[in-house]
Amino acid sequence: MLTDKAVRAATAQDKAYKLTDSRGLHLHVSTSGHKSWRYKYRFEKKERLLTLGTYPEVSLADAREKRDDAKRILREGRDPRHATRRSRLVGTGDPVKSFEEMARDWHALQIERWKPVHAKDVITSLERDVFPHLGSVPLAEIDKPLLLSILRKIESRGAIETARRIKQRVAAIYSYANAEGAKLENPAADINDALKPLPPPKRYPALLDVGSIRTMICDVDRAGASPVNRLAARLLALTAQRPGMVRFMEWDNITGIDWANGNADSSDALWKVPADKIKQELHLRSDEAFEHPVPLSSQAVEALRAVRWLTGRSSFVFPGARSGLKPISENAIGYLYNREGYKGRHVPHGWRSSFSTIMNEQAERALGSDVRLLADRMIVDLMLAHSPKGMSASELRYNRAAYMPRRRELAQRWADMIMEGAIPCAEIINSPRRKRR
Repeated sequence: MLTDKAVRAATAQDKAYKLTDSRGLHLHVSTSGHKSWRYKYRFEKKERLLTLGTYPEVSLADAREKRDDAKRILREGRDPRHATRRSRLVGTGDPVKSFEEMARDWHALQIERWKPVHAKDVITSLERDVFPHLGSVPLAEIDKPLLLSILRKIESRGAIETARRIKQRVAAIYSYANAEGAKLENPAADINDALKPLPPPKRYPALLDVGSIRTMICDVDRAGASPVNRLAARLLALTAQRPGMVRFMEWDNITGIDWANGNADSSDALWKVPADKIKQELHLRSDEAFEHPVPLSSQAVEALRAVRWLTGRSSFVFPGARSGLKPISENAIGYLYNREGYKGRHVPHGWRSSFSTIMNEQAERALGSDVRLLADRMIVDLMLAHSPKGMSASELRYNRAAYMPRRRELAQRWADMIMEGAIPCAEIINSPRRKRR
């Protein structure tokens, strides 16, 4: 067997030679004096040679350890050369990596496809609720009871949905670690039954009969509020879109209207809501294919023409009173409704319930068991930027502007119905503000 002294003393000769150690290990010395450790073995009845490293970077003791590792791989029926090539390509991994280290690696990989606000929310939630307790713990040592103890701390402060979101993020971190070859049990799997149930979805107050809606529109039209806010409220009622989408509506998002010619045909008027303005599933938010087209009724076009006279120099259709660089406040329309006596009866988000309920009921009365009823119900969902039941995400991607003629018909029918008796937009702009009730 070799000794450290013999290995150090080996020098170059006229021909390359080897110094044998034991169990197939030897030191190869080239004519230039380069020393390398090699292991000779047989695999599938053929003699093989595996280079284990150079001396002195790899000591005699290290070389023997590498040889023993190779022999263990042989006993498993595998070729040590393949394992060596694999380790060069993918590395050996870090079996004791902490949860925080892996979580930050995962977050860094995802950040490019996330909106900045969501990326910040993800890492902030982990820094606040998980890292202080589990950050330094190796991934392999976190089990279901340990994770549940953290999630229940979050639940105890009433943050039920936050606990669920963090559970999902922990599950994604472990999936990422396993994709990297960690072979860990995911502690976030199959623990929903141990968590508190989610609270029932919030139901927004909404008027559900046409007569009450017409009365409300008349009240808002004559309210003691700025014309911009009143016209924003009118457009919200006409389109039944999410209030935030109307707030951030920009002139560049509107097509099919000749602003210079008030008498021009606007039957193709369309509001294209960008994907990042829509409350969609996370992985769809940055996808242009999911922009939401909203057909505009003639009454909606009238409202836009009127407000353009006031706000056309701003990029926002409904800018705030103090600055054209920001939209109206988040609560502007809601406060307007409350001042007119509709607190607890109807909120800005309620138009979506109003539209869905009334239009679906009308379709059912008109079509009964007709198969067209199912189509109209799907179209109503599309108009609200919902994913209709039975339509896959891929179909929605390529079919997002589907049924546009019918969508226009329904949008116009809704507008004709709720705007009966409403004052012209010009009167909203020119009328003095009346005192509040």
